[in-house]
Amino acid sequence: MEQRKHRRTWFQGWLLVLALLLPALAAAQAPARLEPGRTQLELGPYTRYFHDQAGTLQAGDAWEQAAAGGFVPLPDTGAAFGFQPGAYWFHLSLHNLDPAQPHWLLVQDYPLSDRLDLYLRYPDGRVVHRGGGDHLPFNARSVSYRYPNFMLDLPTGAPVEVLLRVQSQSSMQVPLTLYTPAAFIGISRDAQFGIGLYYGILIALFFYNLVLWLALRDASYFWYLFHLSAFGLVLMTLNGLGFEYLWPGSPRLADLSVPLSICLSQIGMQQFARVFLRLPAVWPAGNRISLGVIAFYVVLGIASLWLPYRIATPVAAATVLLSILWILTVTLTAMRRGDRSARLFLLAWGMFLLGTAMFTLLAFGLLPKSFLTVYGVQIGSALEMLLLSVALSYRYAALRNENERIVRRAKVQLESQVLERTAELRTALAELETAHTRLREASRHDALTGLYTRAWFRERFDALREAARLQDQPLSLMMIDLDHFKAINDRHGHLVGDDCLRRCARVIEGILGAQGALVARYGGEEFIAALPGVDVYRARELAEEVCTRLREEPLRTRGPAVTVTASIGVHAVDTGAEHESIATDQALQVVDDALYAAKSGGRDQVRVAGG
Repeated sequence: MEQRKHRRTWFQGWLLVLALLLPALAAAQAPARLEPGRTQLELGPYTRYFHDQAGTLQAGDAWEQAAAGGFVPLPDTGAAFGFQPGAYWFHLSLHNLDPAQPHWLLVQDYPLSDRLDLYLRYPDGRVVHRGGGDHLPFNARSVSYRYPNFMLDLPTGAPVEVLLRVQSQSSMQVPLTLYTPAAFIGISRDAQFGIGLYYGILIALFFYNLVLWLALRDASYFWYLFHLSAFGLVLMTLNGLGFEYLWPGSPRLADLSVPLSICLSQIGMQQFARVFLRLPAVWPAGNRISLGVIAFYVVLGIASLWLPYRIATPVAAATVLLSILWILTVTLTAMRRGDRSARLFLLAWGMFLLGTAMFTLLAFGLLPKSFLTVYGVQIGSALEMLLLSVALSYRYAALRNENERIVRRAKVQLESQVLERTAELRTALAELETAHTRLREASRHDALTGLYTRAWFRERFDALREAARLQDQPLSLMMIDLDHFKAINDRHGHLVGDDCLRRCARVIEGILGAQGALVARYGGEEFIAALPGVDVYRARELAEEVCTRLREEPLRTRGPAVTVTASIGVHAVDTGAEHESIATDQALQVVDDALYAAKSGGRDQVRVAGG
């Protein structure tokens, strides 16, 4: 009995000693030992952190703080702290015991941190500094990967102290993992495969529903496509793929893309729900609230161009849950009011809400980092997109069946009226088409001369120039101005002047039209013609013929016979110019200069540009 009492006293003494030593043991920071054969190591258990709320602490001060025990172990939620001010410092020690593996890759498994500063202190006192984060260009990373990473040189047998400073206006999530290069290649390959599979599903759904939208022109399909595309952009941004592939050289876009893509995705979600659930008819009051939510995200998206990232992003992220809860509310309302397709819609948004809720709570540091919390939004959104596509098909089938039932009933009851209205509609459409054709033709032709208008000439000339370039044929341009035409109007009146314009137009059209020319009234008493396949020498001959015909054949009008002469500029168009609009403007300017030279030279003559 005495011996058992002695043993119990001895055991209680050891428990007391252990209780006294546990705080000291907890304060001691064990190094991360890289044993031979190990290929990766999560550094959370070996990492301590310090929150520098002012963000002013320097590296030297941080080293001293770590040595003095000012750093504390990571919380139970891991290295996820939510949206926090200032900077976070992380300290650990690495002890490489594998002589065959001196190089290790340190990866922060979160892509949206603004600025990372890594300090390595070696046993000889040497300190190496490297920078990272999406406030540096993407090519500054050790390995081209969506997560920030640093290649570390770890000598065998000597501990290396690691000090990492992270400052970001995004959610503060700093899960650190160490990989051998070979292990990282395998891990990243598997991760990229999973992401590729997800985006493959989105792309397949996009094109499938794009075909349906083009065929059916149903607004629901359009807003489904908008929602799918916008949310795909959100995930590309949140996964770091946007910074890797879309704007690798623009840290500014890397910041803007987060709140902007969230706002776009929410606009697409709300608008799709409004249209799919026919909210304006089913629940007008709820429809007005949905429009208000859309207006909020439009304003927030525009404001995020100027608002600080630390304000715009948390606001956008925090309102996502409220936005989805509102969609669930209107879905339940539509179900109660008899919309059967709302059941699938509810199931789809339930999946999406679950995934988004986990991701949002992770961003605010309320859930630990795990496979489900990190990839829950992808899983939930993929299921949501699939179910929404099924819901669209179901609703379309239901609407089609209802339409068929209505049509059958209408055919039985009102067949004669339908036929009568159809005939009236066809007549109206035919009349409308005829009127449209006449209006289109009238807009192409000058009302006085019957020639083409200046605008139509300009539109057709670009096509003639391109055809001449492709067929390697000449193209000539001719500008004709009737001499002293104002004097004809002043002497004989505008009615006689109009007769002269019509007769001159017929003369010009008769001579040049036989050569396949495009002739138009350019303005006032000016005419312009493009002659495809006609070189400048033949164009000059035709221009001389026009001058001769006008000069030698006085024009009969409702008044006296009037002799009209013309000055003509001719230009061989350069069909090899690259920019069509610039080439056209240059050609018109050159031929106008040639016309001016003809008028300055005494009128009633032809001048060739450059001749």
